Order: sequence, then structure tokens, then C-alpha cells
Amino acid sequence: MILRRADGRPPPRRGRGKGGDGSGGPAPGGVRGLLGRLGRSPRTGERSLLAELAAEFAGTMILILFGVGVVAQVVAAEIGDHDSIAWAWGIGVTLGVYASARISGGHINPAVTIALAAFKGFPWRKVLPYSLAQTAGAFVAALLVRWNYTEVLAAADPGHTIRTQVVFSTLPGNGELPVGTWGAFRDQIIGTAILMFLVLALTDLNNSPPAANLAPFIIGLVVVAIGMAWGTNAGYAINPARDFGPRLASFLTGYSTAWRDQYGQLYFWVPIIAPILGALIGAWLYKVLVGRFLPVQGEPEPGRVPSPEGDHVRSR
Repeated sequence: MILRRADGRPPPRRGRGKGGDGSGGPAPGGVRGLLGRLGRSPRTGERSLLAELAAEFAGTMILILFGVGVVAQVVAAEIGDHDSIAWAWGIGVTLGVYASARISGGHINPAVTIALAAFKGFPWRKVLPYSLAQTAGAFVAALLVRWNYTEVLAAADPGHTIRTQVVFSTLPGNGELPVGTWGAFRDQIIGTAILMFLVLALTDLNNSPPAANLAPFIIGLVVVAIGMAWGTNAGYAINPARDFGPRLASFLTGYSTAWRDQYGQLYFWVPIIAPILGALIGAWLYKVLVGRFLPVQGEPEPGRVPSPEGDHVRSR
């Protein structure tokens, strides 16, 4: 998620906002204060990067504990349904972002990190470390789910086949419907583009972002909506770490077909490449259709609620 200054630098304590990159000087509270302060870390230099990576690891781990956990419960134990899955994934995103945003920005998704580097000035030198930390968090969380649901998974699917492989990683048509590799690839591009477009819309201070620190909550609702509307063709991975980390965990714990789909085709690359392309497209669309037309607002006076009509509005 994009809940920090996009250039990765601590924001100035005073002064005017920097523009449409979702950054600017901090305000006493609300989403402006949250987004403005999230670039700060308790240490500087390499120790600062370590803190950010730890936060990304933790945030992504929380996401997967809820997301993969609910799929295990629904698929293996037949407790819950599709709506349970959609809501738990959305809540997992919200909680993962809340847990990590103050330190790292709460990306918890390599596709988001790459799009921020390409369009919002996030440092490219941090992209690979962030992505590895996110994937590691997803991997560890999936191992915990696999361990916790050992007996239930074995009872439901003693051979650890495609039937319960879907607990950990996505498949075209969720392993059942007549969707092939390229249909799933297309789906992942569209779904992640929707996610990235709305993440930027919800966190751009020059737009109308949610106040009272509600941005992570609304982003979670976006993921719920994507799951309900775009979950059929490919299981809405929309996050390379979310898919690859648990896929690797399942392979190492008995799922020998983890890298392939139900047709026997190598599939693991689809939820990696397609979400990255989708995030880049979504960020570009936001810039072209919305971001470049927004006025740049100055810092509001203390105690005042920012509004489009007040506080030093100037055109780009």
C-alpha cells in the first residue's frame, strides 16, 4: 500500500506540500498527518532500512495469516464460503497496513512497491529488499497456516493435490472453471490495475483522501470488492508475494504440483508478472486521468480541516 512519502525521505516539519505524490508536511492528525509522517523511521541509514523491512515482513505476514488461513478453513474444513474469503482477505490487508504503515509505508505487495518506484519516486534501491521482505513474510505466514491445519488438510486431501493447493496459491479458474493461463494473466492485470489506481486515489493528499486514519480501512474494502467482483478467473492474487511465498511453502511441505496449474502447465509466473504489469498500468492511468489535474494544496493552518476551497490552493 502507499502510506508514506513516495520519495522515502522524512517529511519537513514545516512548509508547503510537495505536490501530487501523496506527500507533504504533516498535520496534527487525520490522514494528512498519517501520510505525511510515515517516511520517518526511528533510526537512520542501514538500520532505518532494516526497520522498514521488518515492518514489511510483519505486515505481509499478518495479511497472509488471515488470507490463507480463511481459505484453509473454507476449502479443507468447509466452514464459511466465498464471502468469508473476500472479507478475511480485505481485513487482512487493513490490519497488515495498519501494523506496518508507520515505519515502512505498508506496501505489503511488491507490485505496489514497483509502481511507486516507477511513478512516485520511491527509491529503486529499496524495491528488491522490500519485495524480499514481503515474500518472506508471506512464506512464514503460510508455513504457520500449513502447520496449524495439518490434520484438516490431510483429512480433506491425503495426497495434497490441486484440491487443497488452492489454499496456498492461486490457479486459473480457481482450479475448477474453464479458464486458461492467458485468461488468468489478463484477469490479474485488470485486478491489480484497479487496486493500484484506487490506492493512489485514496492516499493522494491533493485528492480527497479518507480522514481520521481510515485509508487502510478503505483500502481493505477495495480488496473485498475486488474479491467479490474479480475473483473468478484467477483467485485475485493481485500481489506477487501473496502467491509466491505461500506457493513455495506448500511445495516444501508436500505439494509437489505447486508450480503448475490443473492442466499441468507451469503457472507460478502468472501471479508474479501480471500483477506487476497491472500495478504499473493502474498507476499510469491514475496519473493520466486524475493526478495531473488535481490542484496542489499548501499546508493547512493548525486546527483547520483541509478543504479544496481553502488554504493556499494553486494550480499545477
